[in-house]
Order: sequence, then structure tokens, then C-alpha cells
Amino acid sequence: MDRRRFIAGMGAASTLGLAASQAPADAQSARRPNIVLIMADDLGYREVGCFGQELIRTPHLDRLAAEGMRLERFYSGSPVCAPSRCALMTGLHTGHCYIRGNKEVGGWGPEEPEGQWPLRASEITLPECLKRVGYVTGAFGKWGLGGPGSSGHPCNQGFDHFYGYLCQRVAHNYYPTHLWRNHDVDVLGGNEYFAAHQRIPEPLPSEDDYARRFAGEAYAPEEIQRELEGWLRQNVHRPFFLYVPSTIPHAALQAPRELVESYPRDWDTEPYLGQDAYLPHPRPRAAYAAMVTYLDQSVGRIMTLLDELGVADNTIVIFTSDNGTAPNGGCDRRFFQSLGELRGAKMTVYEGGIRVPTIVRWPGRVRPGSVSQAHGAIWDLLPTLTAVCEAPAPSRPDGVDLSAVWEDRGEPHREYLYFEYPEADQQQAVILERFKGVRTHLRDGNRTVQLYDLENDPGETQDVAAEHPEVVARVEAIMREARRPSTLFPIPALDDMEG
Repeated sequence: MDRRRFIAGMGAASTLGLAASQAPADAQSARRPNIVLIMADDLGYREVGCFGQELIRTPHLDRLAAEGMRLERFYSGSPVCAPSRCALMTGLHTGHCYIRGNKEVGGWGPEEPEGQWPLRASEITLPECLKRVGYVTGAFGKWGLGGPGSSGHPCNQGFDHFYGYLCQRVAHNYYPTHLWRNHDVDVLGGNEYFAAHQRIPEPLPSEDDYARRFAGEAYAPEEIQRELEGWLRQNVHRPFFLYVPSTIPHAALQAPRELVESYPRDWDTEPYLGQDAYLPHPRPRAAYAAMVTYLDQSVGRIMTLLDELGVADNTIVIFTSDNGTAPNGGCDRRFFQSLGELRGAKMTVYEGGIRVPTIVRWPGRVRPGSVSQAHGAIWDLLPTLTAVCEAPAPSRPDGVDLSAVWEDRGEPHREYLYFEYPEADQQQAVILERFKGVRTHLRDGNRTVQLYDLENDPGETQDVAAEHPEVVARVEAIMREARRPSTLFPIPALDDMEG
């Protein structure tokens, strides 16, 4: 179903939805739950206390889990940023969704146009679906699905209000010269431009020297937090969808100094000099932990505000991440055991790249302190949220409605989860009940399927393909059937097979 037919059809078929959008305070709209969806950026599976983290403080996320459900087998849309966001917005996995990689509109220099390859105007997105039944929609953080003036701009994709970074590349710096408020630039006073990727030959004399070179006065996450809190106060009288795609803890390592100081000095025996991309920092481990703790505090501030406004009991709060921990930028995933026993990291379709810490709180519907082992993925959120909000949805999303899982009513039928990553070495993965099939190095023409028994080997250490040829054959069939070739994001080794 294309966007025009979707909108026209809903206008004709959903008198209730139209009435709700015109009079959002009516009784039907009032019964619909509010939604807060917070998505961290590059947060690893075990970087939250309730998922096993022992060094980084995350008390507010731990409280959210105690009041809700931990989803221990939940997956991102992709092992990198933009396609995960596309899967979330459209309910389609990366074999079908339009954006499948971090494709730039221009290049990587400061004079290049802002923004990644934009969503098409024809896409049907989650906020558009919710607006049809009276929701007010706001997005605050990192968008990554289209720059200024493009079809993919968030205000052209269903959001009433946007504040933050349109461009992922600009978001590599937490002290940018500007953010975007809807279609307008918001200049951040006190922030001078500096490149977000720098390498220095030797340590600087003092921590103050690092701050002078690699920081500014306006910390973008705090500017974004204040904007979203103001928006929430203004729109609490209507059903709302608050989308918070945080930039944290994506590199560069830039955190409020008082939080950095709250972590032990003996963690860091040497500074990070920028040798593996992004920006130098004198205390990289403490800085990374401080960023995650800042994210946790931001979640706590939202939870407190929901309580203050009297809407917490009618609000679904979802926390997740767009992919696993980054392997570069000074992020020390081994020190923090960021991924536990999981193999891989960001930019791989192994579990460490795509299994993400996910929590759902819905008072009165989700049992406090519960844990689910049901398979789920970020493209399930569109069909789930449109179902519980009684909103129209695209006719054939790849996701399934997980509300029964959230409410302990069973699991929906699901045949498989599919992933593809057309960048780096080019990869595919299929999760099929207890098994997972993986292809890597497709760029080199390698089509061999590795097979892992996730039930007995969650670390993907033992390839059991030779022992289960029938499962491998099924995985290979799904890898053919679950994708449409993309001219924007080609994988020649697979596209040739389709041809």
C-alpha cells in the first residue's frame, strides 16, 4: 500500500480517527496510551545494570526494568544507525526497507550537505499512523533519515515537532555549532566549530587543555533534554508520541566533567589520542561511563516528569538501542564487558552487533519485574504500537504485534528474523527459532552459511552447519526470499542470484 492510498483510505474508513485528530480531547483519544520511545545510540547489550553491567551506574533504567519487562531477545534493525531507524519508522526489516546503510548525501567534509540518504515521501511511518488517531508527535535527538529540505525530514515524515541533529555526521560532536528546530537552525552560543575526528601525536598537558580544544559551552544532549521537557509539558493534554533517539553513548567521548569525575581515576592508565577515530580524551573509560550515566539520568528526568504531570500510569515507556557497542572511538567494550559473551559488535550481524537491551513499562498491563525470552525486533514496534493505540497501519509490515508478549498472554507466530548489512564486508543473518544463520564477506563472493545454536551457544562460537544441513537449507531459502534487491544498497553476490 502506498502512502497516498494509505492516507486517503484512512480518511474514508476511519471516521473515528479523523474525529480524534480534530478533537483530540474526546473520550476515545483519552483512552489511548501515551508513548515514550527512547533509543540509545551504540549502547551494548550489557551496558545497563539490569542487563548485567557492574561498573557503570544506571539506577533509573534499572528502576524502569523493575517496574516493567526486560526483553532479553530483542534485536535492532541493523548493526548501524540509519537502517535501524528506518526499520523502526516503517516496520520493515532491512531486506525490504528503503534505507539499509549509512549512505551520505554528500561526503564527509564540513562543507558537505547535512544528512544521510532520505526516506522517500511515499513511506508510511509510525508517527503518521499515530497522528491519524489524534496523537501529537515529537522527536528529539538524532534523526539520520534525511537532511534539511529533504523528503526524509522528520517534519515531512509525521512529526509535529523536531529538535536535534538531522545529520548523523554532525552528531559525532556533542558541542555542535547548531541544532535544528523543525526546519530552522538553532545556533548554540559558545560553541565554536571543530572537527569531530582528530588525532593528536601526544597527550596534552592537562585535562583543561582537552576541554578547551574538544568542548564548548552548550552540551547538545542537555539542550535537547530541555526542549523535549518543554514540549511534553505543553502537549500533556493530548495523547502524545515522544520519540527520543539519543546520541549517547555514540562517540566522540564527550561528557559533563562532573560525571567523568564521579568515576575512578585509576580506570584510565593512558589517554585516548584519537588514533581509532573521533576525538581524544584524557580519561576515555570514565568518559564513556559518564555518558551512559548521563543517558540514564535523562531517562530518569523523563520518568519524573511523567509522574509530575500525572500521566505515568497511562504511558508506555520503551527503552532500546539502535545497535551494539562501537569497536572504535576510544570505547573499551572489553573493560566494561559491554556485550558479555556475545560475539561481534557494531557493524556485524553477530549477536553483539544486533541484540540490544530493551525495556517496556506499561502500568497495569506489563507485570513489574518480568522478563521475556521471546524474539522481538525494532520493526515490531510499528505493528505493536498501532495495535495497542487502535491506529491504522500499513497492510504488510514485516513486524508482528508484541503486545501479547508484553502482557504475558503468549507469543505471536513468527517464522524468522532477517537482517542484512550491505556495507563493510556485506553480511546477512537469519534467526530461526533456536538457530541463527550468518553470512559474512559477501563482498568477496562468499555465500557460505555459518550456523549457530543460540540456545546452547549464545556466543556463536561453534559452527554447527555440518550437523544440520536441513536447517542450513531453510536459512538459505529465507535469505533469498526475505529480500528485495536495492539499487541504493546493492549486494552483488546476492543480487546476481536474484537476477
